[in-house]
Amino acid sequence: MKEHQIISWEQYKATYKHSIEAPEVFWADIADSFKWHKKWDKVLSWDFKKPSVQWFEGAKLNITENCLDRHLATRGDKVAILWEPNNPNEEVVRLTYKQLHQKVGQFANVLKRNGAKKGDRICIYMPMVPELAIAVLACARIGAIHSVVFAGFSANSLADRINDATCSLVLTADGSFRGNKIIDLKIIVDEALARCTSVKKVIVLKRTGTPVTMQVNRDVWWQEELEKVAHNCMAEVMDAEDMLFVLYTSGSTGKPKGVVHTIAGYMVYTYYSFINVFGYSEEDVYWCTADIGWITGHSYIIYGPLLAGATTIMFEGIPTWPDAGRFWAICDKHQVNQFYTAPTAIRALMAKGLKYVNSYKLDTLKVLGSVGEPINEEAWHWYDEHIGKKNCPIVDTWWQTETGGIQISAIPHVTKLKPTYASLPLPGIVPCLVNNEGEELHDNEVEGLLCIKFPWPSMIRTIYGDHERCRLTYFSAFDNKYFTGDGCRRDADGFYRIIGRVDDVINVSGHRMGTAEVENAINEHPNVVESAVVGYPHAIKGQGIYAFIITNNPVNNIEAFTQAVLQVVNKAIGPIAKPDKIQVVTGLPKTRSGKIMRRILRKIASGDISNLGDTSTLLDPSVVEAIKKGAGLIA
Repeated sequence: MKEHQIISWEQYKATYKHSIEAPEVFWADIADSFKWHKKWDKVLSWDFKKPSVQWFEGAKLNITENCLDRHLATRGDKVAILWEPNNPNEEVVRLTYKQLHQKVGQFANVLKRNGAKKGDRICIYMPMVPELAIAVLACARIGAIHSVVFAGFSANSLADRINDATCSLVLTADGSFRGNKIIDLKIIVDEALARCTSVKKVIVLKRTGTPVTMQVNRDVWWQEELEKVAHNCMAEVMDAEDMLFVLYTSGSTGKPKGVVHTIAGYMVYTYYSFINVFGYSEEDVYWCTADIGWITGHSYIIYGPLLAGATTIMFEGIPTWPDAGRFWAICDKHQVNQFYTAPTAIRALMAKGLKYVNSYKLDTLKVLGSVGEPINEEAWHWYDEHIGKKNCPIVDTWWQTETGGIQISAIPHVTKLKPTYASLPLPGIVPCLVNNEGEELHDNEVEGLLCIKFPWPSMIRTIYGDHERCRLTYFSAFDNKYFTGDGCRRDADGFYRIIGRVDDVINVSGHRMGTAEVENAINEHPNVVESAVVGYPHAIKGQGIYAFIITNNPVNNIEAFTQAVLQVVNKAIGPIAKPDKIQVVTGLPKTRSGKIMRRILRKIASGDISNLGDTSTLLDPSVVEAIKKGAGLIA
């Protein structure tokens, strides 16, 4: 592992230079660490205009052999997954690499027994239990394509994702524990499947004991199916560019995008980025607090750590239950060395006060990580001082579902640290800033749009079922560049600071959400004519959701109306998309062509109404004054 780890500033500079000047040689050297059934004929072919990107062409492999089988001789008895349950009094589960290998093989046989085969799409809608990770790996073992859906999404959102990927199986549980709540997952699945025709089987894990209805000839119990199969399952030999998974992300239009990642490049990049960004050593205990329903969980709970032979923690619960010291209790309990979480969680725990921190030692921590959104300076310093004791480098990682792995980040004890700056690109990543006309900005101390000029192994290959949408979304804005959708600043040292989205996407608690998706949900309320949604600064979430709504009939009871709208959004998307503020308006600021001028709404939502800029192009400028007055009444 150490041979690919960067441990000094001079080594970083030399490695980065080599990775840019000879990328194929660089990535082939890292790929040589893995088990292949057949080596590649060509390291890289690419054309961003189509787009078409292929890494390790002609190679044959199975990613689970590299996550599991290749560790058995040397790390068989090492803990691979350490599971901490929602209830601190429930027993911790420790699965060694040998045990995980057996359980993955066994569940792979369950999948095959229930009709799954290579190339099938399998939807996973589960709590954060070991079986979720086992299911992901079992899909990859047999060459099926997993599509994990965060178990906080509504039945409608789940159905949309199942239908888009035409999934043949759904893996779920009776329910999930989340703090002091139980979420009835199977009931949500049943509601979703009323709108789906492709699903043949549903495999249900018993977790909460919630009563469920089992549909004859479709639904089977997870535990009962395990008793019918053997533990050993030969890994399906896959092509380097076969699909590994589809993961849905919100866009600036209403329909979620099924981001496709393929096997070999994703494997090589998640391994390499994991060992470098977190400075992982053999005896370390690593913990990423994300949910596996998001890309962070895919890359840095399951694949990256297991490829590196690490011990990776899975946590079922939430940071504030049974109290706001839960994260720190787990860090002490399991002697955590690397801790990776979101700024939203850090800010929420800051707000609870130091009484929940000071009773814990936190003396095993070596590296702290931040993911999901740029971390603000106040949170950075709190994290540094009170959690890291000013002794742990903070890696403020920038990346996306579409990038597959971390792109810009400090490397512990190598890169100097600057609060709010993601810092420098990892080897193999070639970022650039462009202006609105696509002209590259070469100077430092400049602000522009963040693009990437050269392919990296774990990058998006397509949007499932819609390659043209992939081209238009990521590769059409600027010639021969991948456009991230983020604004960015580069300072005098060449360090990158992400400023935020430049499209109609809101980053709420680190989760990207298309404004159109939320508007479409709000508009389902019978008294809503039209809505416009924008993000605004939120002390905990980073961005909150502010909805401006035009109604059919006057709203006499704003509280009841607000609750009704929230219920509609909860049902259509899930709790994560519920607006924080709702303002009923008589009109929206539209240009003569009918386009909503969102920059005005963003300023009003953020309380910055002193200078709204030029409103002369609006169809009815008086609308703005009415909205400003109404905004003053919104708490």
